[in-house]
Amino acid sequence: MLDAVVVGAGPNGLTAAVELARRGFSVAVFEARDTVGGGARTEELTLPGFRHDPCSAAHPLGINSPAFRSLPLERYGLEWLHAGLPMAHPFPDGSAAVLSRLVGETAASFGARDAGAYRRLVERFLPRWDTLARDFMSLPLTALPRDPVTLARFGLVGLPPSTWLMRRFRDEKAKTLFAGLVAHVMAPLGGFATGAIGLVFALAAHARGWPVARGGSQSISDALTAYLKDLGGTVHTDYEVKRLDDLPPARAYVFDTSPTALARIAGLGNHYAGYRYGPGVFKIDYALDGPVPWTAEEPRRAGTVQIGADSAEIGAALDAAYGTDRAPERPFLITVQPGVADPTRAPAGKHVFWAYGHVPNGWSGDLTDAVERQLERFAPGFRDRVLARATAGPPELAVRNANYVGGDIASGAVSGLQLLLRPKLSLFPYSTPHPAVFICSSATPPGPGVHGMSGHNAAKAVWRRLRQT
Repeated sequence: MLDAVVVGAGPNGLTAAVELARRGFSVAVFEARDTVGGGARTEELTLPGFRHDPCSAAHPLGINSPAFRSLPLERYGLEWLHAGLPMAHPFPDGSAAVLSRLVGETAASFGARDAGAYRRLVERFLPRWDTLARDFMSLPLTALPRDPVTLARFGLVGLPPSTWLMRRFRDEKAKTLFAGLVAHVMAPLGGFATGAIGLVFALAAHARGWPVARGGSQSISDALTAYLKDLGGTVHTDYEVKRLDDLPPARAYVFDTSPTALARIAGLGNHYAGYRYGPGVFKIDYALDGPVPWTAEEPRRAGTVQIGADSAEIGAALDAAYGTDRAPERPFLITVQPGVADPTRAPAGKHVFWAYGHVPNGWSGDLTDAVERQLERFAPGFRDRVLARATAGPPELAVRNANYVGGDIASGAVSGLQLLLRPKLSLFPYSTPHPAVFICSSATPPGPGVHGMSGHNAAKAVWRRLRQT
């Protein structure tokens, strides 16, 4: 009998398996797809030699993850590569705001009226960032806070809606860039604790940047897998699990799946019937005959580029994705240009480019024209650089990854209390009514992103259970 079986070889499932194997438990991982990775994969989606990331591409939470930082992943091939700027946000007038590793450079890009306000906002937390990140990403009761005073101060700033926090700024550049940071987890700007989301992304950039993984996001998953195998764990791909009886006997079963799939496989009935899924995304991967022709200079050297003319346009796009059945006419876009940092991702002189916009959950339309009209506003001539494109709306994304219910890449709505208390209102979110079954996916705290912390936290609950039994 195995000590633990993990279902799903995404970053959280692999991290949970590694944490258990490090403590001497026997572990096996079962993955339905033919390769490991989940939301951290790399594939040739368009043309030969163009290596795209079907989901995650830039990794501010990955490089700052307490879980990943405690593992020797660099020995297994993971290398973080940094562009000249972590992120840029261009505007229709040809200017841009930036999120730089340097607080001063970021503040200066907002203009004199908001530079001081931004400095005061982030500089109080930046010296304590590593402790704050561990405390924030270990909530709820998986670990006692190491710095409860700083965590409480962060909560006072971050728990109100981001629209409250943005009142600190007087001009649109700072407001727009911050609104874009919040939108990375597809939360309405006026939602509970959305200020914390934007602030975490800003602090992560100042602390260690927003890198890409050399060779693509698959490198993260491959490094975790190689380390797990060295620890004695096993990984089985092309193995779809439809019920617990499909798995070998084990003392614990850990699911890196959606709550819906877990309930079906483990026979938990309607236990997660109240779990809400959020908006979907429409994603396009491009093969380009050269770099994106941004009008502004700053986006040309940034790894990530946010696209939204102002905070009102971003807010309207999020509201449409959340509250209607129609896609926004001017979608907010998150784009990544890996070749700025990693030229190995495409043939010489060519580039891969990654972009997505928010759409209602399950939406089945085609957002390609709206996406490219947005890109042309800030990079005239973009369409002329396109060699090939691979599009994926919510139905296609759900087929690629069963955790993306209705195209929701966050594995559950990141709004209201579900932002922090997911998948149910519970002090023990990784446990289920079945004493041997646990959940470790992005549907559990701290939520979406390639950081492994949901798996890390769930592993703690599992090994405590295994020690008791």
